[in-house]
Amino acid sequence: MPELRKDPISGRWVIISIERGKRPSDFSMRISQKTGGFCAFCAGNEHTTPPEIMAFRPDKNKPNSPGWTLRVVSNKFPALNIEGNLGRVGEGIFDKMNGVGAHEVIIESPDHNHTLATMPLKSVEDTLWAFYQRIKDLKQDSRVKYVLVFKNEGDDAGASLEHTHSQLIALPIIPNLVQEEIDLAKQYYDYKERCLLCDIIRQETASGTRVVTENENFIVLSPFAPRSPFETLIVPKAHESSFSPDSSFDLLAQILQKTLKQIDKVLDLPPYNLMIHTSPFRIEHNDYYHWHIEILPKLTKIAGFEWGSGFYINPTPPESAAKFMREAEI
Repeated sequence: MPELRKDPISGRWVIISIERGKRPSDFSMRISQKTGGFCAFCAGNEHTTPPEIMAFRPDKNKPNSPGWTLRVVSNKFPALNIEGNLGRVGEGIFDKMNGVGAHEVIIESPDHNHTLATMPLKSVEDTLWAFYQRIKDLKQDSRVKYVLVFKNEGDDAGASLEHTHSQLIALPIIPNLVQEEIDLAKQYYDYKERCLLCDIIRQETASGTRVVTENENFIVLSPFAPRSPFETLIVPKAHESSFSPDSSFDLLAQILQKTLKQIDKVLDLPPYNLMIHTSPFRIEHNDYYHWHIEILPKLTKIAGFEWGSGFYINPTPPESAAKFMREAEI
């Protein structure tokens, strides 16, 4: 059973994934090789993955067989396990609990060569619906307080398999980074009685220098103080506290795919991390937190200064990044 442990110095929780336990030799640096060999996520290899949790099957054929357009399965090497009780205990001054939660993989396409930037637009929309349906289902588990949906694209972004996929981890606590965003948003709202991101959207729309693109319901921004080059935010224009189809997943799919095409064009298919930040279950509907998607291309290394200080050094101004992306021909 994995464990969640709290660092009393920083207040940070970490997952100690005992099942994934690595020996020192497992951390040696190796050059990744794309062999083009067997892929467990390709159609026809369903028997090699854990059983389906859900799938989109246009012909209604039987589970765990070919004929799907999207599958969701448990991660074969989960960071957290669905079985068990939280078992919160103290060990002297230290706090820990059992690593209870869920770790799922969303296989976005049966086509090994597709990406979110290149697959049919309907497949991108289906992926968003799968995210929403899994979050909605996991919400029924009283042990779960938050579900983080994320995508690691490319070796340097942490992807262990080349076939396009996203993941979600359901947690019994709210992640520190999300809680910090919530606290800042709440402080801003208590002072001004307005949503912070709504105000940012209004200001950025007026200036235009950090706006990448927009459509009827969404806007794409280079944030004012990005952690890394070409960090990008996708935000619903109307205030929405939680990730949901209220703002139309078809329009979100359009702007998400367009943004990823721009990033691929400007940066020549970079590895990236994508995360959805949404309100926790206990405060799903509120006036202060505004859900959003964060995209972080992996272009710089996090080193001693960043780890030791929490500061990030970004060599590309967001105004320049937005301009490069606006001018990309896709």
